[in-house]
Amino acid sequence: MAEITLKAATLTRPWTAPVKDGSVSPGRFALEFEEIPVIIRAFRRMVRSLDFDVTEMAFTTYLCARSFGKPFTALPVFLVRGLHHGAILRSAAAGPADSAAAVAPALEGQRVGVNRGYTVTTGVWARGILADQYGVDLSRVTWVPSGDEHVAEYQPPANVTPAGPDQDVLAMVASGELTAGVGFPAGTAGLAPLLPDAEQAGYDALRDRGLYPINHLLVVKDELLARHPDLAPALFTAYAEAKNQYVARLRAGDITDPDPADRMLARVAGITGADPLPYGIAPNQAMIDQLIRYAVSQHILDKPYAAGELFPESTHDLTA
Repeated sequence: MAEITLKAATLTRPWTAPVKDGSVSPGRFALEFEEIPVIIRAFRRMVRSLDFDVTEMAFTTYLCARSFGKPFTALPVFLVRGLHHGAILRSAAAGPADSAAAVAPALEGQRVGVNRGYTVTTGVWARGILADQYGVDLSRVTWVPSGDEHVAEYQPPANVTPAGPDQDVLAMVASGELTAGVGFPAGTAGLAPLLPDAEQAGYDALRDRGLYPINHLLVVKDELLARHPDLAPALFTAYAEAKNQYVARLRAGDITDPDPADRMLARVAGITGADPLPYGIAPNQAMIDQLIRYAVSQHILDKPYAAGELFPESTHDLTA
């Protein structure tokens, strides 16, 4: 029987469901989940008022929160990944750029919308892709977020000018008033990918460069990690077991009615020949380091972290 009950928030996905329904348990710890269908609301509540003991959080939100001393620490349990070439969009009337070489001239000197805050993880990855793969000078773009930041203390760089309260950034991108937008879901009405062959470009970057962005992880209050040294490994093990059950079904072709996430993960597994949802520092070191570099170059962090600084020592050697 569980000895300690913890308040938790994690979106229900096939690879988290066994933890949420209790069929996989973190040992002597019981997780009491609050259902939050729009999971980004949990990120904000954790950052601003520490509402949970354990919660899902966007990776860049965590990096930013850590830089301001928020009293929680992440586990290397990477709940969400994505390929973000398709999250760089512009008016459907304009269509994609004629070529990769045309992307930088199309954006530099222009205003580009950002879905929600400047520190949103998808936007960070998308801007990094624009800089690394398409040669965009990010400092020559004016970024226009549609919302504020989860970490209230964060101040964005001078080339970030948030939209006014009466401005609809999505509509401004769709109309062409803003040249493009980053961080909006692919398939958003009125928008089309800016990058040529965006979906395939994401898979090509995975195959050719190992680019497999991490979006969400798990965080735990520091006071609980200090009080219970076995908590971090217990949580890691439970989430890993749940994930491994899902990956086994995915590999066996035993996912009924697969959704876009299932199809993406299956394709990733086919390209890499590896687990499409690896947990732990070691199998994710390159992507952790890359996101940190992007956070520094985009003025979200003042200085880089080493990966080991971001996760409890008790999880450093854990992989799944």
